[in-house]
Amino acid sequence: MTDPTSSVLVLGASSDIARAVARAYGACGRPLILAARDAARLSDDAEDLRLRYGVAVRLVDFDVLETAHAAAFLDGLGDVPGTVVCVVGLLGEPAACESDVARAEAVMRTNYVGPALILGELANRMEKRGGGTIIGISSVAGERGRASNYIYGSAKAGFSAFLSGLRNRLFRKGVRVITVKPGFVATRMTEGMALPKALTARPEEVGAAVVQAERHRRDVVYVRPIWRLIMLVIRLLPEGLFKRLSL
Repeated sequence: MTDPTSSVLVLGASSDIARAVARAYGACGRPLILAARDAARLSDDAEDLRLRYGVAVRLVDFDVLETAHAAAFLDGLGDVPGTVVCVVGLLGEPAACESDVARAEAVMRTNYVGPALILGELANRMEKRGGGTIIGISSVAGERGRASNYIYGSAKAGFSAFLSGLRNRLFRKGVRVITVKPGFVATRMTEGMALPKALTARPEEVGAAVVQAERHRRDVVYVRPIWRLIMLVIRLLPEGLFKRLSL
């Protein structure tokens, strides 16, 4: 595992999953850097983390869509964090994305282009240092294009492929790259959806899974193991049958 005293950078720190990740690392005594578009909104969260776990917490503004500023953002952090967890994501409304190019672009850039570029820059810096851990929160939606969310799914597929390639590139460089696929998670983003309880994780489960994945040097993690089997079946379905299913 990365040096247990090194800092953890959480990108997209305002989401429910990100808050759970921050708490999980805070419980391990890791200093935290919480990055979000309006980081000041996280001041209460930061104070709670300081009081609850006795860790240093820093808030920084970060917009994943401002890709031209990625290097300057990292320069402003000072030392390269020991671990970075990218929790950036945008589900979008599928029907609206199908008919609105701007909305589709926002989903694609938020879930793939922005995260890939900032993590690529971080990877270069970790490689130069000779160590570090990169953790990307991807999605089972990226494992096969489904009619119900293919725009979001395609972006997550790209992100998963990027993490896979990065993992293989850095395998002998001392930098660990981990892909986490939560499946359904009960968050504000999924509020109102009819999610099956047996397949739906809590944010706290995701946070714990992230920490355990780093500790045990995993490569690809399904937060609830049943998703590994489900997605295997979905991947193996013949295309002629798959396109007739309402998925």
